[in-house]
Amino acid sequence: MYRIMLFPHDTDTRELRRALWAHRIGHRFTEEAEGQVLWLADPDQHDALMQLLTRWQRGERIMPERRRRSTSGASLAVALRQVPVTTAALGISLLVFALMAVLGDIVVAMLTIVPVAVVGGSLAFGNLADVLASGQVWRLLSPVFLHFGWMHLIFNMMWLWYFGRQVETLEGSGRMLTILLVAGIGANLAQYATGTVLFGGMSGVDFALLGYVWLMSRRAPHSGFFVPQMLVVFMLGWMVFTMTDMAGAVGFGNVANEAHLGGLVVGLLLGWYYSGRARRLH
Repeated sequence: MYRIMLFPHDTDTRELRRALWAHRIGHRFTEEAEGQVLWLADPDQHDALMQLLTRWQRGERIMPERRRRSTSGASLAVALRQVPVTTAALGISLLVFALMAVLGDIVVAMLTIVPVAVVGGSLAFGNLADVLASGQVWRLLSPVFLHFGWMHLIFNMMWLWYFGRQVETLEGSGRMLTILLVAGIGANLAQYATGTVLFGGMSGVDFALLGYVWLMSRRAPHSGFFVPQMLVVFMLGWMVFTMTDMAGAVGFGNVANEAHLGGLVVGLLLGWYYSGRARRLH
């Protein structure tokens, strides 16, 4: 990320932000002690950004004509196209949730980390080594797309969009895909190692993204990453709370705690590595 300009805290930059996205100029605003800082993701877009910034400072219209007439739905479509990996993860999760509502347990059995079947009136589980030997490698990742209820889905998709969009905007789809794959598989294996098979959800990836964004913001502040400290405290507090007996007493039982912890560890390791590399290059 390249630092472009500092604006006073009371400057209304909403129109500028919308115009930058409309012109597909990758950027980030961060709140710092001295004011709002505008960062540019791609140096090749520097001239285009400066031209837009000059027009905005003159009070000229900077939104493309078609954007001024566009609906909120069109704006959302643009936002989704800008982060294809995050959008794909969201879309697959929603599709799987819909299929679960229509087809039931057959979808769950297809996506659990090992096959699940009913034998003699009780559940029988496959073996991970046999699964991999048979070529069903997708099962290492597929549990992240399983969600067991609306609240489970909404909570996980909200944080996936919040953190995933930030990672993909600032560092590209390749980095987001890396975190999704490594954290998703790592979180699933951590949960499976405890002897659990019937689990699912994107929360392990969400905690990985949290750890990644937090370390990047702390160790490489020039990268443009930002996460409110209270949000970090809340999410870590929530993870610890779900590990206690109190969580089960108030209706939050069967939480994949090991997946949360495994994902967080993966995110911190990736964040440490990439933030160190960003510091050396800065």
